[in-house]
Amino acid sequence: MIGIGVAAALMAGLKAIVTWFPRERVALINGYMIMLGALGAVTATAPAEWLMGYSGWRGLFELSAAATLAAALLIFLAVPDKAQLVLPQRTSLKLGAIYRDPRFWRIAPLSASCIGSAWSLQGLWAAPWLADVEGFNREALIAQLFLMAIAVCLGALLLGTIADRLRRRGIGTETLFAAVVALFVIAELALIMRLPLPSLLPWIVVSIVSAATVLSFAIIAEYFPSELAARANGSLNVLHFGWAFVVQYGTGLILEQWTPQDGHYPAIAYQVAFAVSVAVQIVALAWFVVPWLRSLDWRAPASFLRALANDNVPVETVTASTEIRMFEPHESGEW
Repeated sequence: MIGIGVAAALMAGLKAIVTWFPRERVALINGYMIMLGALGAVTATAPAEWLMGYSGWRGLFELSAAATLAAALLIFLAVPDKAQLVLPQRTSLKLGAIYRDPRFWRIAPLSASCIGSAWSLQGLWAAPWLADVEGFNREALIAQLFLMAIAVCLGALLLGTIADRLRRRGIGTETLFAAVVALFVIAELALIMRLPLPSLLPWIVVSIVSAATVLSFAIIAEYFPSELAARANGSLNVLHFGWAFVVQYGTGLILEQWTPQDGHYPAIAYQVAFAVSVAVQIVALAWFVVPWLRSLDWRAPASFLRALANDNVPVETVTASTEIRMFEPHESGEW
């Protein structure tokens, strides 16, 4: 029941953002919403530890339920509705139209393998790694998890703000997303190779990538009409959670191939498990980047340089080609 409620809240929020705000601001507003939602992860660390010592876990659940109910009532009573576009009867909004779209499958493997892995690490395997590999005691462990949870909130706001400002300068959200993924892979390799860095540094990057749905949801919203945006984002989110489950379970299976010593798995067990995820992410990144590189007009920069070297050719005549595609509903349900 909690899972169904969380799923409905997230998808409804994303749908509301697409409905109420212009598309060029979707990444920024996504960042605001996910930042506020990630505050729950913050309260689940040190604040929850303190509250459980005061009222027990039942008191913690009662407070959470009361706050959730209050938020639901506030939304129901205070937030106005906006009239939705009524589509022609012949237009079919089927999931098949989304899952058959090649643009969806270009970003979906990368988004799922990276964000799902970040969720798995943030939510489950960070604590065992810090205890088994780094040797943290309970107090140090909770303190670092608290900082990582704060990083999710700040990361959502940061990614949304950067995406908004880069878009104003003509740099698409896809470019930023690819850069964030590359940084995530580097951070994971730093953990795997045990580079002499503060433990918090690579884990902060992992936390920021946990909020990268700010970017991938905005990208998906650009691929499809507003009426399909929530369904498309829901389709992507299924893959996020599906891969997070695979990584959570698969990491446990890999760790069990080693015998724990004094209740702790050796570092090599975690290194092998994390390396498997990184290999999948690198393949997904190549799948995402190669078509993008091929789509670039490499002739325009070369023509520009030739124009600068040749006084007889006006620079003003050198332009880059722009392709505009118009999408409209077809009887088959595709766009």
